[in-house]
Amino acid sequence: MEKTGIFFGSTTGTTEHVAKMIAERAGVRPADIHDVAYTEPSTVGGYDTLVLGTSTWGSGEPQADWLDFLDGLEALDLRGKRIALFGCGDETMAETFCNGVGELYKRLKDTGAEFIGSYPADVYHFTRSSAVGSDGVPVGLLLDQVNHLDLTPGRIDGWLLTVAAPHVMA
Repeated sequence: MEKTGIFFGSTTGTTEHVAKMIAERAGVRPADIHDVAYTEPSTVGGYDTLVLGTSTWGSGEPQADWLDFLDGLEALDLRGKRIALFGCGDETMAETFCNGVGELYKRLKDTGAEFIGSYPADVYHFTRSSAVGSDGVPVGLLLDQVNHLDLTPGRIDGWLLTVAAPHVMA
């Protein structure tokens, strides 16, 4: 049976809340939700699908707890794993909206994992994001929990439909 783990970094609790919303809607057990501040990167070895979430800080960096965790993940061979990314940002930070998600992608794209879960971000108004490719397609689910909190549940539900078949997210 396929197993999904959710890994998040959260300073204010917003990304943690979103991670738990995703878990509830996807049927992921609480024991499979991991705060990267208290988790060893090798923990990902027990999962087929990795759902990774971060907020964006400063001039576009992922949440601080991700930095060491990412170093550990980059050292792993993630071939055979699927990675779905999500992140929280603020569209008024128009030049760096959800750049933390883009940084996760940039750091992990050469690990051998398959990236899944691209989802449109056209409901938001921003100038630039490293989480959006040159083709205009986001590398994951981008959320604005500051200005568009009301959109989050529907966006999560739509994203989960694109991430995987129900047996993967159970």
